[in-house]
Amino acid sequence: MSRIFITGSADGLGKAAAQTLLADGHQVVIHARNEQRLDAVQDLLRQGAQSVAGDLSDLQQTLGVAEQVNRLGRMDAVIHNAGVYSGPQVLPVNIVAPYVLTALITRPNRLVYLSSGMHQSGRAALEGLDWSGRTASGSYSDSKLLVTTLALAVARRWPDAISSAVDPGWVPTKMGGPGAPDDLRLGHLTQEWLATGEDSEARVSGAYWHHQRRIEPHAAARDVAFQDELLTVLERATGIALRPS
Repeated sequence: MSRIFITGSADGLGKAAAQTLLADGHQVVIHARNEQRLDAVQDLLRQGAQSVAGDLSDLQQTLGVAEQVNRLGRMDAVIHNAGVYSGPQVLPVNIVAPYVLTALITRPNRLVYLSSGMHQSGRAALEGLDWSGRTASGSYSDSKLLVTTLALAVARRWPDAISSAVDPGWVPTKMGGPGAPDDLRLGHLTQEWLATGEDSEARVSGAYWHHQRRIEPHAAARDVAFQDELLTVLERATGIALRPS
């Protein structure tokens, strides 16, 4: 039985993953943007899930989420699932929050970062981006390239942990829309497997996955110099350093 923290788990893929992991006997910590949003996961809380709350578009609230998780005890895995598709919150939620939570939550054995096939069209450029979210300076595709890069950078920096990026596919969630053509179950299966699976494939670090298959990410995500530049920029923007191995 593993202890797993899932960001953005009040609905969509995050909630679906939490439901499956709870049914499989794991301990799950749910995250919602605020206390009111926890009303949507009362069924999971009744099944024994724990919860934390905080708006990941706000740096101070993100720090609070890390503190809440650490007070609950060490996690075996963290699934960085929360994301937004457009607007000025794209960079704070999709890349700054995963970086900050990675740096501050007591290091788990496994880290899973939600990417997207759209990361392939992201810009491998860090100049002129507003990490605070005051202006919309980066696209969804940009943010998913950056979070994929973060996942691979963590795998390299922390060889004792398993860090993975996942493309869940275009699935019928609130973000994907009801007409999305991909399989909803497959959309969260890989995250669950990477967080808890014991077969050799699930224990591969530094890979990019789609439906339990390893595929090659954008070349920039594997560029060590770009990884280091991203970590430096995020440390400068947040005042928080990623701990060494």
